[in-house]
Amino acid sequence: MKTKLLLSVAISAMLAMPAMAATVKDGDKLAADQTYTYRLLDDIKSFDPQINTDIEGSGIIRDLFEGLMNEDSVGGLIPGAALGYTVSDDNLTYTFELRDAKWSNGETVKASDFVYAWQRLVDPKTASEYAWYMQLMGVKNATKVVKGELDVSELGVRAVDDTHFEVTIDNALPYFASMTVHGSTFPVLQSVIEKHGNDWTKPGNLVGNGAYTLTEYRPGEKVVRERNELYWNNENTIINKSVALIINDENQALTRYLAGEVQKTQIPAGQYPRLAKELPNEAYSYPRSCSYIYWFNIGEKGPEALKDVRVRKALSYAINREVITDRILQGGQYQSFNFAHQKTAGFTLPDIDYAKWSQAERDAKAKELMAAAGYGPENPLSITLNYNTSEAHKKIAIGVSQFWKKTLGVKLTLANNEWKIHTTKQQAGDYEISRYAWCGDYNEASTYLDLLTSWSGHNVGGYASDEFDALMKESKTQVNPNANYQKAEALLAQDMPFAPIYQYTGVIMLKETLKGWPVDNLMQTFYSRDLYITE
Repeated sequence: MKTKLLLSVAISAMLAMPAMAATVKDGDKLAADQTYTYRLLDDIKSFDPQINTDIEGSGIIRDLFEGLMNEDSVGGLIPGAALGYTVSDDNLTYTFELRDAKWSNGETVKASDFVYAWQRLVDPKTASEYAWYMQLMGVKNATKVVKGELDVSELGVRAVDDTHFEVTIDNALPYFASMTVHGSTFPVLQSVIEKHGNDWTKPGNLVGNGAYTLTEYRPGEKVVRERNELYWNNENTIINKSVALIINDENQALTRYLAGEVQKTQIPAGQYPRLAKELPNEAYSYPRSCSYIYWFNIGEKGPEALKDVRVRKALSYAINREVITDRILQGGQYQSFNFAHQKTAGFTLPDIDYAKWSQAERDAKAKELMAAAGYGPENPLSITLNYNTSEAHKKIAIGVSQFWKKTLGVKLTLANNEWKIHTTKQQAGDYEISRYAWCGDYNEASTYLDLLTSWSGHNVGGYASDEFDALMKESKTQVNPNANYQKAEALLAQDMPFAPIYQYTGVIMLKETLKGWPVDNLMQTFYSRDLYITE
């Protein structure tokens, strides 16, 4: 009980901290035009918090809506729509106290809005790819509701009153509160959705509780958000307009950055060393919680060849990751032989055998495995790799095709599609091998490893392992689950449902006049309201 008391004091102290807002440093003079313009690689799939699956879309949704908790510039948990929370003695019931806040139409944000949103997320009628997230959070009855075995009203959430939102979970999760930063848990206004139906997210219809409203959307071109004057912390918001320009070509995006048209863009593959020398105060490389992989389709629609683990291992071993990170990308990325990003809080890299081999040793083993599986010069493996539009993805795909051809004689066909088509094909299992990247939803290794469970909504490769599922289920009950994470990673290396390739760094250009970008936040959880522009 004494430990519990100290924990409560610590939580109370943390929640007494002010919410994040743009903080102008001494000596900085604000520019007259507070418009933040930046580049997006792909169009947005949806502005609906319960439907969106895109990382880039998440940044926009964080402007339009606000969840219970937010993150500060270094990834620390701070109040959002909730002033704070209390936890029951058994650590299974969280009660969030909502602040006095308004929707952009003037209505009060209530606990019932969160109840509706969380129930909507798991409702089979919504068909959300993120319904499984509620299961990861361990919300009571989430699994049965997702399966259609219980009504959404049975989900472990309730409005105690208008300002208190209560959540009951199955097992104590020390990182539970941080999971509420994710966009799928953000509130939505039921009356607006019922009035407009599928059109509720269009400019003019969308009602949010975030610092900005959606004022313009041109598919494939731009997304514009402007200040929500009714946002509770509007007086401490400085950026008046946030504009995302959708530019598929990263070299064109860099050209527009150098011309002053955008204030932030990704650095094209291979150009960081040059730009860091030429513009040292604008070029950045820092750890970012994302892992780049190639899915092997081992599901029902997958090719027979990939059902053989020897083939999957051979393909993975024959990828020269050093060439990809050090010659193609050149932005400080990490070679990867596992899934969870090595900078994830509390995570220790697993001991993976082939990670310690030389590339020559990996190639030799790959040849041996491929021959044992019945493939060789007289019977080469023919297979297709899908990737979405990006110069970097293309360069990596070409590199991998050369590795596989030279080492294994594989005849690889490259298939490029725009983002929406690419992800639709993945979700439908309509591919053989597919480029994929997973960015963590919260700073804990389970955000990666839970993806490979049989109940995961993003396990598009068709991997199913009772042993893996058991490890991840057990990890939810452990005070320190790192041992289970190590075993889970080792199992992935053994079964090889995907080829890990590299772990991300954020490799970007930022104008010196743009202040407040969270370069020290591994999750890269940014909010336009925390930024400002100087003269």
